[in-house]
Amino acid sequence: MEKEYQFKLVEGQFAPSEAGKVLFSLINNKINYHNLEKFSNQIRFDEDCSHSKIRLETLLEASEYIKELIKEASSKDLELKIDSVIQIVLCPKVKTELNV
Repeated sequence: MEKEYQFKLVEGQFAPSEAGKVLFSLINNKINYHNLEKFSNQIRFDEDCSHSKIRLETLLEASEYIKELIKEASSKDLELKIDSVIQIVLCPKVKTELNV
């Protein structure tokens, strides 16, 4: 039986500089996590890191896009409204060849 939880991480309207601090803090933490995961898996297990590589590319693209949004908001004297919800689902473990 799956159980779902939701938590509001960010909610509000921010000046461009404050929005940047909030958003880049989240993105940079995820980038650091995937860099460490990729490095660890390569060094310790000589494993394929394609998931982390894909996530890193996606996060870097998002970072660039957010930079442009912040630049646009600054130039037009606008604020950014940010709503971020994290959804967590407790579900049965998926069996793979590695954990069978």
